[in-house]
Amino acid sequence: MARQHRAATPGETGPEAGRPGPGRNEVALSGRLSAAAEERVLPSGDTLVTLRIVVPRAEATTRAGGRTGERRPGQVDTIDVVCWSARTRRTALRLEPGAGIDVEGSLRRRFFATPGGRQSRYEVEARTLRRAHGTSANDT
Repeated sequence: MARQHRAATPGETGPEAGRPGPGRNEVALSGRLSAAAEERVLPSGDTLVTLRIVVPRAEATTRAGGRTGERRPGQVDTIDVVCWSARTRRTALRLEPGAGIDVEGSLRRRFFATPGGRQSRYEVEARTLRRAHGTSANDT
């Protein structure tokens, strides 16, 4: 039986052209820090810093059936971010609530035990974290 491959995209060359790639997990966010970042020391001794970023939703959303709906004013997404590296932890702890920030990283699903049983949560693991240029905590 012949093996089928996807069609190569324009500009794609080499032996991997036409074959599925290994995948990609990249997240880029720009928004505002909702509250002060929190530092935690895990039972393993590892230190991490968690924060939440508030990101305004796009101007229009696509609904089921392909219709475009209007965004209601004030709609936002609140996204959990975790900082493992010393550099991102230091940056997170220096930011003030309301500061504009840019985050680049990967989406992770974390599993943990609670009194009610095992649960999971999605969060962004920050690779880079920085104050957005031209913003301050007092910007609107």
